Amino acid sequence: MKRIRLTIAYDGTAFHGFQLQPGQRSVEGELNRALSELTGEDIAVIGASRTDSGVHALGNAAVFDTGSSIPPEKYPYALLRFLPDDLRVTKSCEVPSDWHPRRTECRKTYEYVYECGRIEDPKKRLYTTFQNRIPDVEKMREGASYLIGEHDFTSFANPASQVLMSCGSAVRTIDEIQILENGCGSRSGDVYEGTAGGGIRRKTSRQGDENREIVIRISGNGFLYHMVRIIAGTLMRVGFGLWEPERVREALEAKDRNAAGPTAEARGLTLIGIDYGDELR
Repeated sequence: MKRIRLTIAYDGTAFHGFQLQPGQRSVEGELNRALSELTGEDIAVIGASRTDSGVHALGNAAVFDTGSSIPPEKYPYALLRFLPDDLRVTKSCEVPSDWHPRRTECRKTYEYVYECGRIEDPKKRLYTTFQNRIPDVEKMREGASYLIGEHDFTSFANPASQVLMSCGSAVRTIDEIQILENGCGSRSGDVYEGTAGGGIRRKTSRQGDENREIVIRISGNGFLYHMVRIIAGTLMRVGFGLWEPERVREALEAKDRNAAGPTAEARGLTLIGIDYGDELR
């Protein structure tokens, strides 16, 4: 038997989250079905991050055990005809038989995207959350600075979290939070975009009344239920001047969900990647 690790990308719009749910379409369920049809075995994947209904991913991870002779690196191609259009395996490799995606130290990166302007762009409605005004990005950055480091994030977790309900630790470490305007944090009249090599290039000149994307990019060693979405909702309150940046620190110290801001909508959130410290993401 071999243990195969997959990197998974999906549009979460039509999924009821990653995890199996009776009578509901899930990413885990589609992967199990596709892999079972491909290998002729009864496959059950183990996922790294159980994203919520409507949340997207570019780099989630999962493993499964198989006796198949398919080369470990060929699963992205072998699975193409078995997977639905809104789900793809982008990379695969063999890992040790005891390797587990949720018990291995890693760094996760999420992005939450707001579209801000006068009228919502209908092409972005499934992947961004619309706001009809432009926030103060510098104040958002100041508020975000209080969340960097190791903290008890009880205030930024849904009380229904399995961790909290089982009296587990809400201590997590956030390594970095970037607040990016139009993808790069520019405050000029130009719109920028990322390049395949990880760089940034100028895309178009922006008119004063054109919508802007505000991207909240967060990296850390793990996240509680709804944690990124609550951080996003809280920082947008700061950006709109409803909160002073220092109130984020006060909310964190309160260790009370009622002290933080609202939970932002699921559709604006994407799991960008999980870095296990090796070449595959």
